[in-house]
Amino acid sequence: MATLLISGIAGVFLQRHKFPGNKTLVAMLTLPLAFPGVVIGFMVIMLAGRQGLIGTISEALSGDRLVFAYSLTGLFMGYVYFSIPRTILTVMSATEKLDPRLEEAARSLGASPWRVMLDVIVPGLKPALISAGAICFATAVGAFGTAFTLATRINVLPMVIYTEFTLSANIAMAAALSFMLGAVTWLVLALARTAAGSTVAAAG
Repeated sequence: MATLLISGIAGVFLQRHKFPGNKTLVAMLTLPLAFPGVVIGFMVIMLAGRQGLIGTISEALSGDRLVFAYSLTGLFMGYVYFSIPRTILTVMSATEKLDPRLEEAARSLGASPWRVMLDVIVPGLKPALISAGAICFATAVGAFGTAFTLATRINVLPMVIYTEFTLSANIAMAAALSFMLGAVTWLVLALARTAAGSTVAAAG
């Protein structure tokens, strides 16, 4: 949900507003596409780990070092950063296909910018948002590298499968959990495909 909210707002804004540095900003937001999950996890550690930038700044300001890279907050940050590029590109592509005449008609009828967003833009982007959400889910549940780097104290399913297979030699349990993970992911993607069956309100 956090990824969809951030990417939805950013995607619509970047697609609708062209300004100097627009392409550079889009490139920076989509840069994690080139990184494996381990690199994303390492970046979170450099930011919020024991020797991270946030801890250094918080210690200088308050005397207490703020460290959360290995907590649920750090894992959440890694997953969000890892998922934003896939979502924002989907939203930007869908926004480009929206029919601007629908928004103009809503404004001419007295709709405020907030109502135009809720009644025209969001419904128009609904198929893209559902698809992007499903992709985020599938990416997150299978993001072993990020979980391996950050989930040292959290039982994340990919890490449980890895532990059962390598440390406990419990191949049957690892296989069962892998099958369950694949089945749930397939079900979510299938439901998203059904729910997002309609296309965006395209111009033309």
